[in-house]
Amino acid sequence: MRIAGIGTYNNIVYWESGMETIQVSEIQVEHFYLSCLAHASYLVSSAAVAAVIDPQRDVDVYLQAAARKGLKIEHIMETHLHADFVSGHRELAERTGARIYLGEGSGAAFPHIAVKDGDSVRFGNCLLEFLQTPGHTLESVSILMTDLGSPERPRAVFTGDTLFVGDVGRPDLSASHTPRQLAELLYRSLHEKLLALPDDTEVFPAHGPGSLCGRQMGPERSSTIGKERRLNYALQARNAGDFVSLLTDSLPARPEYFERDVELNRQGASRLDELPPLAAAGAPEVLRLQSEGAILLDTRPAMEFAAAHIPGSIHIALSGQYASWAARILGLDARIVIVAGDLDHVRESQLRLARVGIESVHGYLEAGITGWMREGYGLEYIPQVSALELAGLLETDSGHVAVLDVREIAEHSDGAVENSIRIPLGDLTARAGELDLDRLVVVHCKGGYRSSIGASLLRRCGMRNIANLTGGFDAWKSAGLPCIPA
Repeated sequence: MRIAGIGTYNNIVYWESGMETIQVSEIQVEHFYLSCLAHASYLVSSAAVAAVIDPQRDVDVYLQAAARKGLKIEHIMETHLHADFVSGHRELAERTGARIYLGEGSGAAFPHIAVKDGDSVRFGNCLLEFLQTPGHTLESVSILMTDLGSPERPRAVFTGDTLFVGDVGRPDLSASHTPRQLAELLYRSLHEKLLALPDDTEVFPAHGPGSLCGRQMGPERSSTIGKERRLNYALQARNAGDFVSLLTDSLPARPEYFERDVELNRQGASRLDELPPLAAAGAPEVLRLQSEGAILLDTRPAMEFAAAHIPGSIHIALSGQYASWAARILGLDARIVIVAGDLDHVRESQLRLARVGIESVHGYLEAGITGWMREGYGLEYIPQVSALELAGLLETDSGHVAVLDVREIAEHSDGAVENSIRIPLGDLTARAGELDLDRLVVVHCKGGYRSSIGASLLRRCGMRNIANLTGGFDAWKSAGLPCIPA
């Protein structure tokens, strides 16, 4: 079935806006990258017509890009129902009149075209063909792009979460199939569909390093089939059995919010402009809300939080993968009051939370920490220790010091501090009872972002004797201090 009649290789880069444009003959691919979610999406255009692939929730970026280039967005393509972020496909369709395409069997509740092998979309000089590539999810598709000016070979393939740079998608996002069953499907999708493509076919995935949908993604934004064939660890498995074991042995736990985001995407999320405006709350009101169960989410930089923060607040800095960690730690239904440096950061916080489906933000602390102090309320701080200071403590008083490593298991291949306690950040609240309250617990991650979150969680659990390792394990290694192998 042919459904309709559709990136620019000159490497014109707009780093400040998170976009990259690639020219292929008459075709352009504009690459949008949200580092806070490690999410990649694409605007593919030819002959003044465009398709958006795997859109983020805030769709104005595509509308603005299309207006700037004089394009009409007629197609919206999802490689699958995403689990780690909320897509803007429904709002984008409402605002443009474009059709939405999803793999057959998605169960989507909104108007869409269900696609399968052999279906295609053509506009201008570009042909987009759908390949069913189940494994990450059952309805996953990849989208093959051919320049009809040179139709002898495809130019690129948009692989969604099936194939990443250096990795493949996690196989545990189905209610009806086990991870081993999904991994078997993924093996066939990779070897029978994607690896059958020419080696010079460009690979454009939906995620980069830091995404929860893979484990060992490389830093490059794109790759080629040949490069992945040679270098991707998952594609080195000798057979299907080895591949299944490689992917499913020690598979990290699936974040609880993934199932909720899939359902939001299956139904189609509401428009962002339907979110209620955030109300300012004075310190007394915030204290009352906190006593009623609201979570104070402090989004300021780590050192500002460490120096002075409201007792019981949770720290997740806006500078990193803020929304993903908020969803993992707080869930999607937490009643949140934002603590930020200024109103712009409050608005940015709300937008990023909405990108993962957190919409129950009650308001924000008026005038921030300054307003809290003005009312005479107390503050807490978390001590910071350097790598050399920690080494000295371990040498002189090791019986009273515990090192808590909150990195993921896969990161331990870089080494670890001897005798450190290893609890991934996502498990920390549930496992805080394993820590000795009589010892100073020094928390560290790779660079300091996650350890600040961890320290705030432990303090909220009632632990007083904690500190944060400044610069994390990177600082420990840079100081030449001893590490043990994983």
